[in-house]
Amino acid sequence: MDSHNTTKGYLSLVLHAHLPYVRHPECDYMLEENWFYEAMTECYLPLLAIFDNLVSDGVPFKITMSLTPTLCSMMADGLLQERYQKRLNNLIELTEKELNRTQNTKFHTIAEMYLSRFTLCRNLFNNVYGADATKGFKKFQDLGFLEIITCAATHGYLPNMQVNPNAVRAQILTAVNSYQRFFGRNPPGIWLPECGYYPGVEKFVDEAGIGYFFLETHGILHADPLPKHGVYAPVNCKDTKVAAFGRDVESSKSVWSAQEGYPGHPSYRDFYRDIGFDLDMDYIAPYIDPIGTRTSTSIKYHKVTGQGNEKQPYNRDEGIRTAALHAGNFMFNRQKQVEHLSSMMDRKPIIVAPYDAELFGHWWYEGPEWLNFLIRKISFEQDTISLATPSDYLKIYPSNQHCQPAFSSWGEGGYSEVWLQECNSWIYRHLHRMEERMIDCARKFPDPDQNLKRLLNQMARELLLAESSDWAFIMKTGTMVQYAQRRTKEHIANFLRLYEDLQNNRYDFDFISLLESHNNIFPEIDYRVYS
Repeated sequence: MDSHNTTKGYLSLVLHAHLPYVRHPECDYMLEENWFYEAMTECYLPLLAIFDNLVSDGVPFKITMSLTPTLCSMMADGLLQERYQKRLNNLIELTEKELNRTQNTKFHTIAEMYLSRFTLCRNLFNNVYGADATKGFKKFQDLGFLEIITCAATHGYLPNMQVNPNAVRAQILTAVNSYQRFFGRNPPGIWLPECGYYPGVEKFVDEAGIGYFFLETHGILHADPLPKHGVYAPVNCKDTKVAAFGRDVESSKSVWSAQEGYPGHPSYRDFYRDIGFDLDMDYIAPYIDPIGTRTSTSIKYHKVTGQGNEKQPYNRDEGIRTAALHAGNFMFNRQKQVEHLSSMMDRKPIIVAPYDAELFGHWWYEGPEWLNFLIRKISFEQDTISLATPSDYLKIYPSNQHCQPAFSSWGEGGYSEVWLQECNSWIYRHLHRMEERMIDCARKFPDPDQNLKRLLNQMARELLLAESSDWAFIMKTGTMVQYAQRRTKEHIANFLRLYEDLQNNRYDFDFISLLESHNNIFPEIDYRVYS
């Protein structure tokens, strides 16, 4: 941030990287594990490649990423690493077949592009990062380019847990311990799952030694007292040292909006049209779900094109040129925004632009290239704004207005309705009862022997996994509902069986061992975070 003295304000790009914990050693193939494999190939490894190139070219950059404990655990898991390796090899084999099939067609150069992409991913995965992508992100953290922050342990939606404050505390403290294992330090900030905030959660953030979190726009704008700088400077939460940063609507809309956002441009690759659904079953069968369910392969040959069903072939050069134009447009708009804001503020403004990381590369194929162009343009083509992390800004402006932020989330409607619907509200009576029992057990057994500790730690894991906001979200959106219901019920049943064994003073070590091997997240967990 050499340009602090000359710039008029700061842009803070925040990528929220999260997936629910999906790992099924009990079967050779599980459809839902593909969420992780696709995100690795289309988002996480391409982002690491972009960061590598920026560093090699001497381009300074500052980006904030939340890497959730569930995602880090999957990245570092040996079984999932082995399965992802097979997935990459399968993809490369399929793409080599596609080179032959598309010979002398308009799709041949696109097939070549995919072969190059998948081969790059395999090289990065195997040879550069030793099969563990967390090492890649840690590398850029240690170099000072990336600020990695944490999230609640299993992305539990905290406002719906506030009836049991110790359950909220356990989500946050467990996340901090997990972060320390992966990244060797304390997290500077936290992404509250779904930006879900309720007054009081900052006390647990403060207790964990975390310096800041993010809020949806109205969480800041409806704060008490009203923040004099709106969302363009952080506020300090009352009675804590914790800062809250608000999301900027303008910068979000240009990337997120289905109507106005960049990803819907006709030149970009279409997300939905995939050869897994288009090609003959005899040809594609070895590369999709073994039971014959057609699934995405990540090989897509068409561009968005327009509103109709007819799709034109994707042109990579055209997509890249469009990404460069959109990066320039985004930068220009932020410059104008900062020029206007800086004329009215007694400090330099910060524009906070948070996005789901999976948007970059997965949903929006050209997203990583857009990010690459934006960073380079900000570095070399202007001097109005500079990139900054929230920690950078708090070092420059450690003193901020004290406010009480308002209850809020970035879900549809802005509050809790996504996670509290007729289709998913049934889960909470079970979760609250489990939380109460976990807290009672943690207080009742402060000094257990090794066997009891194993049982109590696994109870804590099962509770945390049941609390994941992803299951309620999936039930609301109507996709993969059976899986979300199954996972919720399984973790509830596992917890209740362990609790019943504890009440009857019996230990089923075969069952405990089975759960420890299947739901093996948080090896460092200490159930006493609930006490």
